[in-house]
Amino acid sequence: MANSKSAAKRARQSPRRTLRNRRVVSQLRTLAKQNAATGGKDRAALVSALDKAAKLGVIHKNVANRRKARLNKAAAKAST
Repeated sequence: MANSKSAAKRARQSPRRTLRNRRVVSQLRTLAKQNAATGGKDRAALVSALDKAAKLGVIHKNVANRRKARLNKAAAKAST
């Protein structure tokens, strides 16, 4: 049981945010697998999802940038 109003609010918010974060991260993994399976054809959707996740704070913006850089590097290597 929460001892203060703010702690009670945190107790209400935390499960909702956890579910949202889990859903977004799961979607990112799914998109990454689809991108790998199609040989990089769904790259735009994955990049957009990474940007949105970073904007929401689900993943850090540097993590999103790193994943996009690796994705673009792999795509460039595959095209040559």
